[in-house]
Amino acid sequence: MKTIVYSLFISLILWTPANISGHKNREGQNIVNNVLILTDDNFEKTIKDGIVLVDFWATWCGPCRILAPTIEEIASEIGNKAKIAKMDVDKNIISSNKYNLMYLPTIIIFKNGKPEYRYVGVQNKETLVNAIDLLQK
Repeated sequence: MKTIVYSLFISLILWTPANISGHKNREGQNIVNNVLILTDDNFEKTIKDGIVLVDFWATWCGPCRILAPTIEEIASEIGNKAKIAKMDVDKNIISSNKYNLMYLPTIIIFKNGKPEYRYVGVQNKETLVNAIDLLQK
């Protein structure tokens, strides 16, 4: 009986939605773990002002899953220096195609709508935070 209860408990934990901490900001954008969730509909509006780091990813991408905790960590620590966002390339083809994404994950850091830095593959936190810091000068 203990084994059945334990198995049900573990199953419940594994099937709990990952975005349980999600909510919406004032503009109605979804936020999960302090990271804005971008779509083709809100992409241009989001990147047009200030510094915005966008992690282009896909659910099937192993390196993207490896990078995800780093992106969330930056989002929780960066404060008002920049917006930190993610875009699922499979669900948002228009914006993804605009930036000719060939490999995932790709991170583009925008300043006032203009791409300033582009990184392909898993990056360390320091590299991304340093790029954001340089854009603030």
